[in-house]
Amino acid sequence: MSTFTITAAEEIGVPIVLFYTIAACSFMGFIQLRALVEKGLAPLKGEANQPHAVCIPVPAQGHIKAMLQLSKLLHHKGFRITYVNTEFNHRRFLKSLAPDSLDGLPDDFQFETIPDGLPDRDDDSTQDFNLLADSVKNNFLAPFLDLIKKLNRSTPPVTLIVSDGFMHFTTTAAQQLGIPITLFFTFSASSSMGYMKYPALVERGLAPLKDESSFTNGFLDQIIDWIPGMKHIRLRDLPNNFVTTNPNDKIFNNILEVMSRVHEASAIIVHTFDALEQDVLDALSSKV
Repeated sequence: MSTFTITAAEEIGVPIVLFYTIAACSFMGFIQLRALVEKGLAPLKGEANQPHAVCIPVPAQGHIKAMLQLSKLLHHKGFRITYVNTEFNHRRFLKSLAPDSLDGLPDDFQFETIPDGLPDRDDDSTQDFNLLADSVKNNFLAPFLDLIKKLNRSTPPVTLIVSDGFMHFTTTAAQQLGIPITLFFTFSASSSMGYMKYPALVERGLAPLKDESSFTNGFLDQIIDWIPGMKHIRLRDLPNNFVTTNPNDKIFNNILEVMSRVHEASAIIVHTFDALEQDVLDALSSKV
């Protein structure tokens, strides 16, 4: 493949025979390289093979910030990122910074929005979380599917969905589109394990609470010794969304539904360090 021999032959005036140690088909392919360049087919564009992650948080401040940090880490590792906010939160985001605050971002880090299904409002206050949770369950799937289909038509195709663990509709979307999904729990491994044990709380008759007396009669102080990796904890030490006497509590039932589908994810990310929660992480690794 070197050309210096041709130059040498020309300088000293002797014939030269070139020997290609490959098949005729491969030889023809090499001959057509110039045509590939002229037709814009080579070299390959860098982003054509770039993994593309769509990152979607729970539309609440703490979840948004944690997902944004994870998105930055993935981008640093070579991912193209599409970060999905609700329209309401994205307006708040731009208002808190500046309308042009996202100008100058890398071409492969973009923001998109979907509607939250709630009545439109212009104020800067926090949304009612019960209403929001109900809307996430009932109104987010269709616009999220439409967004990914749009992205697949105009950018390198989406190769991964990175979803907050509580956005259960994203698992349905991933399955419908044939895209792997990673769930991100934006709190400690102990909290993640606690939430994953909510179905067991129901099975053992510990949740929801029987009546108001459970708040004061020591019921919440009983020791829980059956959760892997978590020793010497009381019932009240678990994430407290189960502390309700209403069996129809929307938040509690949404969490139950989410936890029943955790095993369908391709991977799970927990916001912690090995050195802090090694026992719980080992237990989670063997569970999911």
